[in-house]
Amino acid sequence: MERTQALRTWLATLFPEDPWEIETASADASFRRYFRLRFAGRGETRIVMDAPPQKENCRPFIQVAGLLRDAGLNAPEILAQDLEQGFLLLTDLGTTTYLTALKQDDSRADELFRGAVDALISWQLASRPDVLPLYDQALLRRELDLFPDWYLARHLELTLSPEQSRVLEGMFALILRNNLAQPRVYVHRDYMPRNLMLSEPNPGILDFQDAVYGPISYDVASLVRDAFISWEEERALDWVVRYWDQARRAGLPVCPDFGDFYRDLEWMGLQRHLKVLGIFARIQYRDGKPGYVEDTPRFVRYVRAVCARYNALAPLAHLFDEIENQQLTRGRAFP
Repeated sequence: MERTQALRTWLATLFPEDPWEIETASADASFRRYFRLRFAGRGETRIVMDAPPQKENCRPFIQVAGLLRDAGLNAPEILAQDLEQGFLLLTDLGTTTYLTALKQDDSRADELFRGAVDALISWQLASRPDVLPLYDQALLRRELDLFPDWYLARHLELTLSPEQSRVLEGMFALILRNNLAQPRVYVHRDYMPRNLMLSEPNPGILDFQDAVYGPISYDVASLVRDAFISWEEERALDWVVRYWDQARRAGLPVCPDFGDFYRDLEWMGLQRHLKVLGIFARIQYRDGKPGYVEDTPRFVRYVRAVCARYNALAPLAHLFDEIENQQLTRGRAFP
């Protein structure tokens, strides 16, 4: 209540003579909240971000919003800010996410994904080193550790045996070796339909504050192996081919052989799948936000599908079999 009142006081100083109303716009997996500001007597709206300074840092959001807009992309414009309190006033990119639109009518998927691919290539072409944090081994590994720490230990209440821990450690090393060998570009880090808006122009891009400089296949993997909606393999493959062909013609450093690029995308996606299993468990048990773990079976399927295609990942597939058997023995469902 104190933050809500502080937010209202701040808005009153920005619009002392304009009557306005405020309503909840959305919340995400972090501690940020978003409100929609409506002005009486006109259709104009704004978005207000509430990011508690002790929990969130607005500066990366401001920086990356500028980078996206400089690249000609449709990211929110920062209209006003109070970094001490953690408030930002933003332009409004609309009310309908790609995810909502696709769940209502997936016949638009090809059209929407064309826009998403075009925007992603523009974002990657704007890349420069030493601007965003490096998606280095330490960060990639911290993310992988979320899987045993939060998904296995906390969610499944499972303790790995020494041999199972050794296998997982070996798989982590193999995955990271591939990830770190890929060319680097700007990485949104959550480039998926839930964070893309039906807007003008399409897509409006949100939730970009964690952007880094890292593996070129990461955002493509995020887009086609989504957290909240799944696609037939053939359809997703077609979108990846479209991206790869456009990226190659645009001069981006993708592998000249599509098979090699697709392998890199799958191994990069594997790092993300394992990370998200841990993140969704952490969101529920640490942050008290239920519902995310309901989508973990989707990521287990993603992991199993990738492992089935590469002999080097057979130990990880076997480990998942062992985990499932252990859960069944304890009378618990998996995943």
